[in-house]
Amino acid sequence: MFAPKKILVPTDFSVFADNALKQAIDIAKQNKSKIYLLHVIDDGFHQCAVDYCLDESIVQKVLKDSIKSATDKLQQEVKKITNDNTSIEIIYDAIRGIPYEEIIREQEDKKIDLIVIASHGKTGILKNLLGGVVEKVMRNAKCPVLLIRK
Repeated sequence: MFAPKKILVPTDFSVFADNALKQAIDIAKQNKSKIYLLHVIDDGFHQCAVDYCLDESIVQKVLKDSIKSATDKLQQEVKKITNDNTSIEIIYDAIRGIPYEEIIREQEDKKIDLIVIASHGKTGILKNLLGGVVEKVMRNAKCPVLLIRK
């Protein structure tokens, strides 16, 4: 029987990602697994649009604030979960990068046994599944991927 010990749950803080996390928690309880909760801030931020460019210091401040905000959200989520489930260990991180690349890198670096990911992201449209982050994760992951539908 498959019994993952390290579970990666990418999140964009959507209700869909919350459902994936709930599933991961159930799996973690059954297998005494550790959960790695990851939020990736997309590096696709455009500094310039048409004839106007933002100052580099403003861009860096926005990115720094985004990391802090995401880390705070992750911390709140973990605190809420671990209050109800003291036996579950959850490690969280917020990083910058190309989401699917960072998810795959995390899977390889941490030797993740299972990725639990939502089929839809914040936009809630199927394009995230077809040709988006989820599809690329499913294609490139070196471990099983559990796709959680709405």
